[in-house]
Amino acid sequence: MINRVILVGRLTRDPELRYTPSGIAVTRFNVAVNRNYTNQHGEREADFINIVTWRNLAENCANYLHKGSLVGIDGRLQTGKYENQEGRMVYTTDVVAEDVRFLEPKSRNPESSGNFSGSSYGGSSGNRNGNRNKPMDDPFADDGQPIDISDDDLPF
Repeated sequence: MINRVILVGRLTRDPELRYTPSGIAVTRFNVAVNRNYTNQHGEREADFINIVTWRNLAENCANYLHKGSLVGIDGRLQTGKYENQEGRMVYTTDVVAEDVRFLEPKSRNPESSGNFSGSSYGGSSGNRNGNRNKPMDDPFADDGQPIDISDDDLPF
């Protein structure tokens, strides 16, 4: 059996970090992902997908992502159901992210709202070349511009 989801999109709101009663971090956020085609008016439509992250990944997402952040997500689809307060059954579909890649460069402005380049483990720590502004493992450190990814550039 295969259950694999790969997405590239932008957060529609800031992530919400919570903790389970046993102290495990869980973060929820939504990602808007453009569809591959345009509608009758020539506009691209988007799907709004619920994302769930756990533990260290959840804390990193809550600390470094914000509304509008461009992310790449690798995870699995999970469905569930519960009964709401009116007694109706509510069905849910979430992507449980196992890896979240922060696809925009870290902002040069220290007063910005936490735009961070890195991956699920929190980004670049290697400053091997002695230049504080351009770590070797962060090819976007001096760019300061969002990455323009077209559907043709993606391998899937």
